[in-house]
Order: sequence, then C-alpha cells, then structure tokens
Amino acid sequence: MIHVVVAEDMGLLRGALCAALSGEEDMKVVADVEGVGDVVKVVRRYRPQVVVLALTPDQPDPVEAVIRIGEEAPEVAVLAMSPRWSPALVEAALAAGARGLVGKDGSLPELVRAIRTVAAGERALDPSAAAAVLWPAESPLTPRETDVLRMAAEGLPLKEIAVRLHLAHGTVRNHLSAILAKTGARNRLEAVWRARRDGWL
Repeated sequence: MIHVVVAEDMGLLRGALCAALSGEEDMKVVADVEGVGDVVKVVRRYRPQVVVLALTPDQPDPVEAVIRIGEEAPEVAVLAMSPRWSPALVEAALAAGARGLVGKDGSLPELVRAIRTVAAGERALDPSAAAAVLWPAESPLTPRETDVLRMAAEGLPLKEIAVRLHLAHGTVRNHLSAILAKTGARNRLEAVWRARRDGWL
C-alpha cells in the first residue's frame, strides 16, 4: 500500500485528488494539507511514501517545501505538480530533490502512474515538464530589453545602465516600461524574478 500526502492550495481540487487517489487499490491518502505551510509537520507525523506537492510558480521560492521535505525525510518521494513548467522551475524542482514532475492539466491515470513510479524509487517526468526544457517558451523581450533587464538584475541605477549600454536615460526608462508590460511585473525586481523563472535571463 502506497501512503500518500496531498498538499494543494485549492480545497476543491485537493478534495477531488484525495477522493480519486483513495479509490486506487494500492493507495491510501493518509493526510492532506492546504498549501505547503504544514506539509513538513504532516510528513514528520505520517511518514508517507509519496507527497503530491502543488508548487506555486509565482512564489519567490516555489521549491522551498521540496527542500524542507528532503531535509526532514529524505526517504519520502516528492511528486511536484505545477500549472506550468519553465526550464528554470524544472531545474529548481529537480535540484531541490523532487523525484517526479507532473502538470496540473494532466489526467488522473497519468498522476496515478507517476505516484507508483516515484514510490518505486524511479523518476517520473511528464510531457509538459519535459517540453518546457526541450522547447522553452520564447522570450517576449528584445535583445536590448534583455540587456537592460540583466543590468537591472545587478541592481544598477538607470543612469549607470544608460552609461554602460551607451543609451539615453529616457531610452532605458522606456525599455524598462516595455519590460514591465511584457512580463506583467509591477517593478524591476519582479520583472527580473519572472524572467529568471521563465528562463529568459
């Protein structure tokens, strides 16, 4: 019997996952938690074979819980779920110790198969995660905007960026405005974070 913990923010989805997995003859959901806050405590208490962990790509450190589970219970297999995979998130999740990666838009049979695979000590990488690495989403930023953002990532002020790139101060400001619009970020720090997350920097 594979003992599973489900960690998912959305109550309806969490309930549906628990019900579906409990219907499998070789699986038992021993606990479920909202989000990742209490997941380490639950892992410590129940010692499951597998944790199905929903990552939130928009968080500053979406794989922190994977690392903490690995530190607390290295024998527990983490199967990370994400609504979207980027090359950076795939790399971070695997480096953090996730044994499997699945997309939230996958089917139940695929999820069940992945749980069995990681419980058996093997890796499970679903097509959406593999595709993110093999065919990453193209950056919407122009080469010049990428240069500006790379320097902004170093914490340089606008004037310094302008000097280094031989651009007018106003031109750099216009590039930054375009970068914020294209990344959907509210400020430079968020734009840098999103670009790194999606593999554009």
